[in-house]
Amino acid sequence: MIQITPHMRVLVAVDATDFRRGIDGLAQQCRDVLRENPLSGAVFVFRNRAGTAVKLLVYDGQGFWLCLKRLSSGRFRHWPMGTTPHSELAAHELQVLLFGGDPARTLAAPLWRPIRASSVPQPAPALSSPRSRSDSW
Repeated sequence: MIQITPHMRVLVAVDATDFRRGIDGLAQQCRDVLRENPLSGAVFVFRNRAGTAVKLLVYDGQGFWLCLKRLSSGRFRHWPMGTTPHSELAAHELQVLLFGGDPARTLAAPLWRPIRASSVPQPAPALSSPRSRSDSW
């Protein structure tokens, strides 16, 4: 079973892909068009021209996974756009995209929130001398 975890890179191809391509053709497109190594462990996401299907390509260290989702009705309306050949998403944004939502509108907490020095509680000062055995009960 394939599992997409939060620490995995998710790269979405901006342009449509010829869905007659299999694992080898999509791996070649990762190298040539996206300029990424398909053996890196990243999740590569492609869509067809009609926007009705999505393919995911992942290398897990032993071999490739190729997953296909074809919608029974409708299209993937909120596909990432840009001037670069691919767009990077977080794992939770990919889940939203695969269910037909807009990944740019997810209201999830940021992955990293810096802690301000003023909000960090200071440790209590240490006792100047340890209690002796006679002080205990």
